[in-house]
Amino acid sequence: MATVELYTTPICGFCHAAKRLLTSKGVSFSEVDVMADPSRRAEMTQRANGGRTVPQIFIGDIHVGGNDDLQALERAGKLDALLNG
Repeated sequence: MATVELYTTPICGFCHAAKRLLTSKGVSFSEVDVMADPSRRAEMTQRANGGRTVPQIFIGDIHVGGNDDLQALERAGKLDALLNG
């Protein structure tokens, strides 16, 4: 299974929705709270090609985008293939 990384904040509803979807699929992920560690926000922005909002989601080497993008992959039936690398 591909490595999944999320940049989040604890007050972000979209972050919680993304984590719920991944958890419901039994996917483990690492989470970087950019509110608790603001120095990581610059890292997130660089990795996300300028993306400044949370969540920013990475599956393996692929920048998925935010929660809307993750949910769209699920609706299209493409998320499982991406997760399984």
